[in-house]
Amino acid sequence: MTDSLKAPVAVSSDAFYFEKDKSRSILILGVGNYLMGNEGVGVHVIQEMATMKLPDNVDILDGGTGGFLLLHCFEAYKAVIFVDATLDGQKEGTISLIRPKFASDFPSALSVHDVGLKDMIEAVYLLENKPDIHLFTISINEVVPMSLELSTTVKQAIPRTIDDIIKLTKRLTAEL
Repeated sequence: MTDSLKAPVAVSSDAFYFEKDKSRSILILGVGNYLMGNEGVGVHVIQEMATMKLPDNVDILDGGTGGFLLLHCFEAYKAVIFVDATLDGQKEGTISLIRPKFASDFPSALSVHDVGLKDMIEAVYLLENKPDIHLFTISINEVVPMSLELSTTVKQAIPRTIDDIIKLTKRLTAEL
């Protein structure tokens, strides 16, 4: 396999994530479809972060296109950082950070799984314990079905996004 086509690293939502108190922990959740080219950049970010040494209070999860299947994660964590692609018309590779409070606060053009993600966020706000939610988006120009490849511009946004995520986790850790 070439470097550009690495097999994904398994990062799951097994009980491991709930074996200890997560009330002072941060979950970084990459979402997207790994088989749809740039649309899967959130998952690619998580795969890259899986190779890094992260602080003990930071967990990562490849959420794929999980939607409501991810809802249980939100009750356990004090803060959740999403990473996702967006078809927002901005220059490809643009990184944005928003603080969505409701589904309507999400960009109007999140990638193809946006309906499930927006519905899930609405459900999160019905939970007794609501995490502090942050969303990093990476702008894409197209979705390429049945492709593992990222465009050069989107691929170059990954290290910058990870740097921004690490900075945010440090700030959030100080606030927990």
